[in-house]
Amino acid sequence: MPNIGYGEILLIAIVAILLFGANKIPDAARALGRSVNAFKSGLREGTDAPEKGSEDTASKK
Repeated sequence: MPNIGYGEILLIAIVAILLFGANKIPDAARALGRSVNAFKSGLREGTDAPEKGSEDTASKK
């Protein structure tokens, strides 16, 4: 993982403020957080559900 210093974080924050405006950043962060949570829950659902092909082959043997 790359090392990110305080200067780089400050530069990213300034660019974000210029692109989105100070008022829209909380909304954008909230939407990003919800998207990440939805993605993680989708991954969990995919790993929890058994594969359809594995049940069929086990019952036929």
